[in-house]
Amino acid sequence: MNAKLEFHLPKPDIAAWRAGNTGVEGVWQFDSGQPGREVLITALIHGNELCGAWALKGLLEAGVRPERGRLTLAFGNLAAFDRFDADDHDASRFVDEDLNRQWAPERIAAGGTQERRRALALLPFVARADWLLDLHSMHERAAPLLLTGMQARNLALARELRTPEHIVVDPGHKDGVRMRDFGRFGALCADGSDNGTRSLLIECGFHGDLESRSVAQDICVRFLQASGVLQAEALQQALPSWRQADAPRQWVLEVTGPVVARSDQFRFTEPFQGLEIIAHTGTVIGWNEGDPVTTPYDDCVLVMPSTRQAQAGVTVVRFARRRPL
Repeated sequence: MNAKLEFHLPKPDIAAWRAGNTGVEGVWQFDSGQPGREVLITALIHGNELCGAWALKGLLEAGVRPERGRLTLAFGNLAAFDRFDADDHDASRFVDEDLNRQWAPERIAAGGTQERRRALALLPFVARADWLLDLHSMHERAAPLLLTGMQARNLALARELRTPEHIVVDPGHKDGVRMRDFGRFGALCADGSDNGTRSLLIECGFHGDLESRSVAQDICVRFLQASGVLQAEALQQALPSWRQADAPRQWVLEVTGPVVARSDQFRFTEPFQGLEIIAHTGTVIGWNEGDPVTTPYDDCVLVMPSTRQAQAGVTVVRFARRRPL
């Protein structure tokens, strides 16, 4: 499962865009002066996830500006990104702790780590945003996944975007709150009302695959168009090669629960890549400190299995049921 994968995607040079224009390093904001949504696109929440950085760099180089509302582009964990080494890319995921588990007010307020300080700096932009697209990539080579959380409004947006093929509906992670679940983004409206927010996290494929950059670019133009800050014609003119073909179909993967490692000794029975459908209840798929880990129902889908970051408290795979979107 931990076999070395070749890293083909080069590290982007973002030196020209490092300073930002907001007083916060790596954060760019453009205001149309017209009413519209506050849209935020983030990348490099993990320092080894380069595809999103390529997408933001491309948006900035193309001079993309909102026609309505406000657009913010944010490079996340720059300190981790500075340590990136393709031969040891897992080591630059973060400096002290995972930035995408710090999005609870008490954690941010506690400070004390590089990632919590960075979360505090990014917090005003995240709190203000109406729509969020968070660009990520994966430890293993696998098909792209769009994570919507539990909100029906995000699932509806995934259907409107028409890509990627697999949509993950999940409540997050036990070891901390993701940015896409922060504050208003994570709100579930019991009466079925819509609070106006949308927040999506896309896993674009393996960190080092060139295709992950194309996935990030494609979802950016679709998201920007859907948000209303730019029209299709302006996006096509600025970024003519970014939009790819729609997914032939879309499937919802409803996560029913995670498998959380008890230590770094967690092992799978096979080199799973993700999206495997395990036919029978009770099939052993791994070992957690010597105890068998078994599938809880027939036709169980494995979502993002990986032991590359395995340690006590870290999710190493999620179980899901599949249905058409």
